[in-house]
Amino acid sequence: MALPRARVVIESVRPQIDDGRFPIKRVVGESVVVEADIFADGHDELSCRLWYRQGANGPWRETPMLPLGNDRWRGEFRVTELCNYHYTIEGWVDPFRTWRHDLIKRLEAGQNVDADLLMGAALIEKAAERATGDDAGKLLTWAQRLRQGESAVDEDLADTVFRYPDVQFATRYSKDLAVVVDREKARFSAWYEIFPRSCSSEPGQHGTFRDCEGWLPYIASMGFDVLYLPPIHPIGRTFRKGRNNAASAVPGDVGSPWAIGAKEGGHKSILPELGSIEDFRRLVAKAAEHGLEIALDIAFQCSHEHPYLRDHPEWFRKRPDGTIQYAENPPKKYQDIYPLDFDTPNRQELWEELQSVMLFWIGHGVRIFRVDNPHTKPFEFWEWALTGIKEKYPGVLFLSEAFTRPRVMNWLAKLGFSQSYTYFTWRHSKEELTAYFTELTQTEVSEYLRPNLWTNTPDILTGYLQTGGRPAFTVRLTLAATLGANYGIYGPAFELSENTPYAPGSEEYLHSEKYEIKHWDVNSALSLKEFIGRVNRIRRENPALQSDRHLHFHRTDNPLLICYSKATQDKSNVILNVVNLDTVYTQSGWTDLDLFALNLDPQQEFEVHDLLSENRYRWRGARNYIELTPNSAPAHIFRTRQ
Repeated sequence: MALPRARVVIESVRPQIDDGRFPIKRVVGESVVVEADIFADGHDELSCRLWYRQGANGPWRETPMLPLGNDRWRGEFRVTELCNYHYTIEGWVDPFRTWRHDLIKRLEAGQNVDADLLMGAALIEKAAERATGDDAGKLLTWAQRLRQGESAVDEDLADTVFRYPDVQFATRYSKDLAVVVDREKARFSAWYEIFPRSCSSEPGQHGTFRDCEGWLPYIASMGFDVLYLPPIHPIGRTFRKGRNNAASAVPGDVGSPWAIGAKEGGHKSILPELGSIEDFRRLVAKAAEHGLEIALDIAFQCSHEHPYLRDHPEWFRKRPDGTIQYAENPPKKYQDIYPLDFDTPNRQELWEELQSVMLFWIGHGVRIFRVDNPHTKPFEFWEWALTGIKEKYPGVLFLSEAFTRPRVMNWLAKLGFSQSYTYFTWRHSKEELTAYFTELTQTEVSEYLRPNLWTNTPDILTGYLQTGGRPAFTVRLTLAATLGANYGIYGPAFELSENTPYAPGSEEYLHSEKYEIKHWDVNSALSLKEFIGRVNRIRRENPALQSDRHLHFHRTDNPLLICYSKATQDKSNVILNVVNLDTVYTQSGWTDLDLFALNLDPQQEFEVHDLLSENRYRWRGARNYIELTPNSAPAHIFRTRQ
């Protein structure tokens, strides 16, 4: 048996998720920076290269890896197409690099190098055998010059030899690692949630898709680019929920849109009161004219009247008495819906049907889905379903609505969800926000989980919003829009500062829109629409706010003032944010800025331009005074210039 000749060790490759089990995530145009520990026995010099390709069968391309010190190497490639990429690493002991390194040292020491030149000539002649075109002749000429006693540490010579390395004993990393590449909206988006049935201009009248079209200019004027609709399907009547989640409905109650299915159809049908499939397609097209994409809710659960119960009773789990158990999340009870049995013996048929639901709506122009409670369905279903869809439609995006345990949330992101709801909704203190966003942006989590920060949802009205008044809404909007590149609001409840809970200690809204039609006065003088529009414009005009990378927290001496910055890779655009977390009192304090992170010379003055107020200030050094008043100036969004 031939003995192995590969001397190079490759380990600690990053990025790599669970030993290569899952891909990392990027969007078109972003770079993949790969690092690894690469070393060998002895003192020989090494060469390393990064291999990458589009798809599983595309041609491999290479780019050199450069040493960082302490046996750590780095290479980089850019993803330019909307497809999966693969990458791996190769390293080898490089005789020519070793020879050249030693020759330079000997020349500097004034030693005789006659023998070394002959050794180098032999190595160059070997490289000439591997070379192509004019390079082969150039290398032979250099080899001849060395044999005649000329020293050769020429950079052009070295570059030419390095193009034709001897890699017969190279070590190739044991895994081909994967990158899922999404379109730009996976990285940067602003979501607005609205119930179409509340879009009518007449109070108490059921809204339609045509009514929803009338809202498009308003939503676009605030700078949103994703319009998220809760389920638009027929709603069950049996055990329909009444207003304020009452266990029984009265005539006229419209029920919860998440109780999907009725005699009119199921997940591939539309609630007749909203309009037809043609009306929906028209809404998708009209939204696009305003720079908006429609995101559709996917909730895999069924009302008592869903056609699945009639046609496929085997898809539901029965109790010993033959009845089906309605859904529960104690203490919450959802008497109006049944869960599907994903472990049914007929699971292949069920899984294919559910995947076909998403494919159906893709066929009608939808390219973004918000998935309801994916953590209550099998992981393997999502990996199978999402992978299959992305292979056919790589531009489709999926938002995971999984307010659940961290490992479960992270696992769903690894399985293929493009974005994820987060715990931001319940992180309010400076310490909580700093620790959480450091984890999201500066650990391995950032390679696979893209946070989407929601200020509120139809299910969640936090205590901070309930008690903080209008300042609480401006603070949370500013944090969501500047800490995260993806964020969303449930409106118009948010811009109108809707903050009345169902009961003390509850996060449910009183008169929740989940169970009734609402009429919103979006022209109210108290609306935050102008403020929201200004913040979204700032986001669009500043690339630093369009990515979750390069988030950096700066110290302040006041625990109620949080200070953080974002910058582009080249630091040509730097945004510095300071937010008053106190919704009642003016807070002041001193910053302790990391000037290097801000790309600022500590010896020179610099300008901070508040993009919210248009005020400009001249600062010097790390220590600067801040004062923020909740009602008039709860935050600064500074663009820095020197």
